[in-house]
Amino acid sequence: MYAILAAALYAVNAPISKLLLKHAGATMTAAFLYLGAGIGLLLYGGIERQVKGGKKQERLTQKELPYTAAMVVLDIAAPILLMYGIAGTNSANVSLLNNFEIVVTSIIALVIFREVISGRLWLAIFMVTIASVILSFEGMEAFAVNQGSIFVLGACICWGFENNCTKMISNKSSTEIVVIKGCFSGVGSLVIAWLLGERLPEVKWAAAILLSGFVAYGLSIKFYIMAQQHLGAAKTSAYYSVAPFLGVAFSMVLLGERPSIQFYTALVIMAVSTVFMIKDTVALQHTHEHEHVHTHEHSHGGLVHTHEHTHRHTHLHIHNSNSEAHMHLHDDIPGHEHTHTA
Repeated sequence: MYAILAAALYAVNAPISKLLLKHAGATMTAAFLYLGAGIGLLLYGGIERQVKGGKKQERLTQKELPYTAAMVVLDIAAPILLMYGIAGTNSANVSLLNNFEIVVTSIIALVIFREVISGRLWLAIFMVTIASVILSFEGMEAFAVNQGSIFVLGACICWGFENNCTKMISNKSSTEIVVIKGCFSGVGSLVIAWLLGERLPEVKWAAAILLSGFVAYGLSIKFYIMAQQHLGAAKTSAYYSVAPFLGVAFSMVLLGERPSIQFYTALVIMAVSTVFMIKDTVALQHTHEHEHVHTHEHSHGGLVHTHEHTHRHTHLHIHNSNSEAHMHLHDDIPGHEHTHTA
């Protein structure tokens, strides 16, 4: 639910950004979206601490510094590579190649970060990729391979590493991670926007972009990180891939757009892949029950009582991609067998 909620909040960004881009440059918009996420979560964190009565989440330490720094650098590099890709190839090709981020994320998670990925999840990832390709297909020109395509694939690789770096620190405060990601990536993007000669938007539009960034980037990334704590990088990325479909749905409502038949074809495939993902998630949690009998001997003066007890043990095994936890629940079955000896 965290992953799907993250996708839904991010999906709102697509139609709203179409409106906001009329009033600000692309890089400047990206910078303010990141800053909106960082500043918004900074304020959110203050309220969160007040509501929880001073209860603190586990904070980032020097041990996580390499992953944190890599996360910020990759978040700045990926949009730059994407911009060069957009400039060097057609939009259909960009949309098509962007879909491979989930595949890159999964391969990096498996090969480098040793994340366990089941056969069922690989099938779901394959179906998600096919559905996304169908959704973004705009003709044979989308298969053009040129320098722009290389830049787009470079952006996907950056985001794939960024997703895995974020997973490595996802057990820490999700609010703190988003504040760092938003503020540092926002400032970096802002510097690049100035170097590109983009002007600051009017105050009212800057405020609108910041607010959109808080919701579509800030809260979305926070829920994404919370999902990674339980699902791992590959599966979270797979669930999150419903975002483009939700984006189309929001565009229908907000912009009056009507999708073509390929949307409904892709939606069916996506629905089937989601069923596989849900089954894979549920399969990770299973219970085993067994019984055994043992005796307790109690002495009362000259009378010895031997009580035979039957215990039922329920073992709840919760598996995720990186760890395994065991919970043992002991339930005494009512009624004992008593053996009395003098």
